[in-house]
Amino acid sequence: MHHTGGPGWRITMDTCGPMLIALYIRDVAGLAGAGRPALSHVAPQVRPADPSQLTAHVGGTEALRDQWEHWWGRLLAVHPGMEPPLVPPNFGDFAGMPALQRVLQAHYGAALTWSREQSSAYQLLAAERETLGGHKVLADMVQNREMELGRSARDFTLTIVEMPLAEQRAWFIEPDRLIMSQHLLDDHQAFLSYVQPVVELLV
Repeated sequence: MHHTGGPGWRITMDTCGPMLIALYIRDVAGLAGAGRPALSHVAPQVRPADPSQLTAHVGGTEALRDQWEHWWGRLLAVHPGMEPPLVPPNFGDFAGMPALQRVLQAHYGAALTWSREQSSAYQLLAAERETLGGHKVLADMVQNREMELGRSARDFTLTIVEMPLAEQRAWFIEPDRLIMSQHLLDDHQAFLSYVQPVVELLV
């Protein structure tokens, strides 16, 4: 996790294991466009496995989509707090969402392995940025806005959740969170185009 901050303000950048697992489940189940915001598929792309047999007797893929979107909304609502842990093999917390429960039972092992691989890759990326000063752009954005306004920044916290997403962009979740492709920071102009308006709003 990276922290950038000043008097009364803080910006954090990190990834999120439960969200990684949720995105893997979304993509393996072929639920393109599910969730709000509708994020792009993960990269490298996950090979989909038709969930229709798993979910046939518990509402089918429409029920699965609704249940996944409910889960995703719950993850967004509690982050950066703690979501209740996923407990295999029964996933008792999902008893009220049987289609999602069955898909989790079928794919959790692969999802967990994939999410751990992505988390490890992210930690290497984050360490490289720390060494090269790649996060300096965050403090610069705040300081430039302070100079424009002629005052110090208001108290704020911005949480940036970085994910291995195919589309190089960020999605703003009001009031103070961004979900962002983890390689967006490598493209300075694209990064500024998504993140600077949010920082200016909060400062």
